[in-house]
Amino acid sequence: MGDAERMKRVARRIVDRANEGNRCVVVVSAMGDTTDDLIDLSKQICDGVPPAREMDMLLTTGEQVSIALLSMAIHSLGKEAVSYTGWQAGMNTDSSHGRARITEIRPERIFRSLDEGKIVIVAGFQGLSDTGEITTLGRGGSDTTAVALAAAIQADLCEIYTDVDGVYSTDPRVVKNARKLQEISYDEMLELANLGAAVLHPRAVEYAKHYQVALVVRSSFNQNQGTFVKEEAVMEQGIVVRGIAYDKNVARVSILGVAEKPGQLAKVFKALADAGINVDIIVQSGITDGRADFSFTLTLDDLDRAMKVIEQIRGEVEFREATSEANLVKVSIVGAGMVSNPGVAAQMFEVISGLGISIKMVSTSEIKVSCVIENARLAEVVQALHTAYGLDTNEQAFVGGPSVRR
Repeated sequence: MGDAERMKRVARRIVDRANEGNRCVVVVSAMGDTTDDLIDLSKQICDGVPPAREMDMLLTTGEQVSIALLSMAIHSLGKEAVSYTGWQAGMNTDSSHGRARITEIRPERIFRSLDEGKIVIVAGFQGLSDTGEITTLGRGGSDTTAVALAAAIQADLCEIYTDVDGVYSTDPRVVKNARKLQEISYDEMLELANLGAAVLHPRAVEYAKHYQVALVVRSSFNQNQGTFVKEEAVMEQGIVVRGIAYDKNVARVSILGVAEKPGQLAKVFKALADAGINVDIIVQSGITDGRADFSFTLTLDDLDRAMKVIEQIRGEVEFREATSEANLVKVSIVGAGMVSNPGVAAQMFEVISGLGISIKMVSTSEIKVSCVIENARLAEVVQALHTAYGLDTNEQAFVGGPSVRR
């Protein structure tokens, strides 16, 4: 959807699907860099933080341009199409501007248009609150809109079209022989999405899993088969780890010399939560002389705010000092087969330590292991893990890089 020519190509693809006998509902994002351009414009106009309500009014215009132009392109190809904003399509949300969540979908208008033989074009990323305010869904909003709408209309299939052929075993920009996965489970995809794989947003995967939406990730530039995201994916022989993800937006905060008193950690993390700061991995050391050290990770974007919050609670929490560290990356392995195969984590630790790299923090679940390391040798680590877990074998040649979607 980056320019007029791409818009025409998208329209042709939609018409082809409709001519095959499919009833099509299409969810679209803004064109190219429209959203970023609107954000930049708001910064030029407004000193400080713009009003959240007005930002939603501004940003939703990007998708409205897309739906109207795409509908026109389809009409020019001889098919009837109708465009709807999120609220016209029945997308109801809560009142959280900039990060609203879908509360209900009323697709009656969509069904009427489908019954009339029209292709329906819906603006992603937006809805209407119960107080009648226009809202945006935040990052991953268009993917989330598509999956939620597919669930509401009980679609046979939800296809997410992006600039890659599907979901890869890791970032093809880092590992040239990364493998495209034919299928992946909801749980594995959700872990990869949460851990930094940007091809699908976690909220979209959550919706797909909850409502059992048949989901496939495909490229908008070719006709290659994509990756199916489903309840249970077939385990490849000898493949325990399905994929490797990384997240560069990581920082670590350490609070040293915390007094051994009940409720100290609760006060720290409540203050961070009240400030809207999410934390990830938490590690506490042993207690020495009645004091302990603990560390946690958070997004690099929240680091400065977190340090200010910690300093503000010195009167409530007794500690010696607080330090921070950036230039970190979280590398993760994900695979449903890990739960029944002992030694997977040990192998990861051996690979990383074998490269002479120190592991700063570790987090695990049944289907993933994450290690926080310095980011200077990220590519080397990802390639070594990719090889160690048998992911290098690639029977087909695939092209494309990871997508950053909103």
